[in-house]
Amino acid sequence: MDGIRPRWWSAVPCGAGDIAARCGLCFHACLIPSGGSGYCGARRFSGGVFESPLLGKFVSLAVDPIEKKPIYHWRPGTKILSLGGFHCNMSCPFCQNHAIAHPSGGVGAKGLSPEELAETALSLGLSSVAYTYNEPTLQAEYIISAAPVLRDAGIASVMVTNGLFSMEVCAELAAHVAAMNVDVKTFDGNSYSRLAGSSSEGGPDALSVVMENVESLCLAGVHVELTNLVVPGVSESEADFAGMVAWIAGISHEIPLHISRYFPAYRYMAPATDIGLMKRFESVARKKLKFVHLGNVW
Repeated sequence: MDGIRPRWWSAVPCGAGDIAARCGLCFHACLIPSGGSGYCGARRFSGGVFESPLLGKFVSLAVDPIEKKPIYHWRPGTKILSLGGFHCNMSCPFCQNHAIAHPSGGVGAKGLSPEELAETALSLGLSSVAYTYNEPTLQAEYIISAAPVLRDAGIASVMVTNGLFSMEVCAELAAHVAAMNVDVKTFDGNSYSRLAGSSSEGGPDALSVVMENVESLCLAGVHVELTNLVVPGVSESEADFAGMVAWIAGISHEIPLHISRYFPAYRYMAPATDIGLMKRFESVARKKLKFVHLGNVW
């Protein structure tokens, strides 16, 4: 997108007069050599230029009930303009949106200026926009640039995210985004590492980053709802789930928790989550949290 450039990076000498780029967008903190790309595949470095070719370009655009995000306690009963692009900074083998999260290319993505986005939302009679479907952290510069344009038009910004952005990015997003649903994948650090990889800087693990960002967003006044997808072999530990609930309650017992049922997808073919386990998790959560919702259960 012309005029919106990737930020949060620095040049790093790497010997023989060469330089690499240290990306500061998310917890991976990728060190990208010239001609290479980051873990997400969306950030590249070549000839001393740090770029994100798909920044401000989107492949999915739809009008959804806000409850589909899922966000139940912020403007309930309204519709929201949802848009998503390509790539992700995680590698979940059960990804429901793998066709855009892990594409073979960026064919079909179209640029949408903040002004065009505002005009589209207004033409549909909508007062909020959600960055969703793929990981919106990869559109952070666009989200921050578009937010004032949208706000002036009476349109709020929303994100559905894995919450793995860096602390610096978190602080800026918190100033511009009204509501977020953060997907807490699991409450086991080792399982999180298998899904997200590790920081190339040897920094904090993925779970710690998500926890810190959720706490920061709540403190900043962003409306936060959390989702936990219960996946066999990944996030079905009742002890881990109880630990997650205790952590959430320690922030606020009024943070809504969406407990979502897994179904086979992408490269993960374990049977769908047992309904009995979902009910037990719901019972555990309701002892400490005011708003608990089961998802994908019918």
